[in-house]
Amino acid sequence: MDRFHTTLSQKVLVAVPPPPPKFTISEWHLNNRYRTRICLDQQKLADSTIAESDRVIEEVQEKTDLNKREVDHKLEEKVKDIEFNKSEIERQRKEASLEIENLCTYMERIKDCSRSIQEDALKTVRKCLILREGRLGIDLCYDFVEKELKKELQVIEGGQSLLTRVLEQANEQVRRLRSTVYFMDRDLEDKSNVMKIDQHNTSLTNTSLNLSIYHGFSPLDPANISLQEWEQYTRQNIEKSAKEINSARQLRSYVDVLLKQVIDDLQNQYHAVNNAFRRRIEELKEAKTKMEVQHSEIVRQANEMKRVTTRLDKSISEKEGYMALAHTRLGNRAQRPGIELCKDLVELSLVSEVGEMRGNVAWLQQKMAEAQASLRYLLKTQIQLEEDINVKTNSIKIDEVDCMSLRQGMTYHSY
Repeated sequence: MDRFHTTLSQKVLVAVPPPPPKFTISEWHLNNRYRTRICLDQQKLADSTIAESDRVIEEVQEKTDLNKREVDHKLEEKVKDIEFNKSEIERQRKEASLEIENLCTYMERIKDCSRSIQEDALKTVRKCLILREGRLGIDLCYDFVEKELKKELQVIEGGQSLLTRVLEQANEQVRRLRSTVYFMDRDLEDKSNVMKIDQHNTSLTNTSLNLSIYHGFSPLDPANISLQEWEQYTRQNIEKSAKEINSARQLRSYVDVLLKQVIDDLQNQYHAVNNAFRRRIEELKEAKTKMEVQHSEIVRQANEMKRVTTRLDKSISEKEGYMALAHTRLGNRAQRPGIELCKDLVELSLVSEVGEMRGNVAWLQQKMAEAQASLRYLLKTQIQLEEDINVKTNSIKIDEVDCMSLRQGMTYHSY
């Protein structure tokens, strides 16, 4: 007992709490009713929350499914739109590529025509003009052949100029068509990539593998181009291509008309020059024939004139004998003696004969001079005619042999 008290005296004193309060039975019943009401309220709230949660879950799921179906539908529509636009662009690109090939073919036609004109017609016409510079004398004139040749040269150079300009236009049109094809190719490549992306998105579901929540900092909707701008861009590409294709077709029609017109003009002028050559050759031959006839006549007259001068010279020589006879007789009769030296009828006849013979000799000498002068003129005319005939022969050779032979190699056909 002492030891127990000793132990208690060594421990720290502990405060003893007061006893809990006592409640009345009414409070107990009230508390039970309160707890019951709280439980009922919590149960009702829980039921309401559960019901609302189920409704929200169903509504959210329905909206999610609806949104997914709507997105899927829009993805399918987008894919169809892209496929339609791609088909339109591909069709337009095919037409543009075909038009490029057609234009390249037309450009080759233009080049062939230009090359043929340059290497064939132009050189031939210039050679003809140079050859005709070899005409001699009066034949070196600006005749209608020269006029038609220079006109043909102008027609050829004008056709060359038109072909050069339309070739430049065709080159520019091909460049523009290739530019549209390039932009359409880029658009097709972009649309193919987009279609692959959207087709892949269409195949994805909420249970697909490799799905992940994006946690980056850049926005998930970086697109800043509106649907109208997207549609307008594609439409502009197609419209631009259609416009260039239409321009190319019009240009090809113009090339057809131009080539036909150029060839027709060249052929018309070619025939005009050939007709001018033929007319000129006929004129030259006709003039040469007349000159040859005149030459033969001049030669005949010159020979006749030579015979006349010979006869005149012979006649004058003969008259000298008669003159000497008359002078001798007069001299002899001058020796008559005395009264016999009278002017008898013989004297008068001899004096008259001498006077008349002097006049006749002078007349013959005058005719001799006239005949010799005429002969000189005839011989000079003969030489001139021979020169003119040689000139005409040279001109005929140049026009008929040289130029017309060259022009036979000039050929025009539809390119």
